[in-house]
Amino acid sequence: MNKLSTSKRTQIVAAMVEGNSLRSISRTTGVSLVTILKLLADLGNVCAEYHNTLIRSIHAGRVQCDEIWNFCYAKAKNVPEEKKGMGAGDVWTWVGIDADTKLIISYLVGGRDAEWANMSCKTWLPASLAGFS
Repeated sequence: MNKLSTSKRTQIVAAMVEGNSLRSISRTTGVSLVTILKLLADLGNVCAEYHNTLIRSIHAGRVQCDEIWNFCYAKAKNVPEEKKGMGAGDVWTWVGIDADTKLIISYLVGGRDAEWANMSCKTWLPASLAGFS
């Protein structure tokens, strides 16, 4: 099994951060699209683990809630019948941010309704109440 060198991984991640498309990264680095997607998935898992390990016992005076819309495969109105219920369509990222430091306390990917909003609030609410009685 071939393994990407650290310098090649760094080059790919730097291109992602700059906003290059995955196909353009593949062309410019000579790395296959499948390999880049695997690196992206691994990077996401490592970042989530890092965040979940280090972001603990946050004492936030004010927590700002935000939601970010995106879509997977197609916008909800354009999803074909055979793809419905399989994760395709609108996706919302709920974010809890410390309003003073701009630290992302928590994030949750899901739908846009009261149930998802409540789940999002439950993830950051303890941080907003830490140290207060």
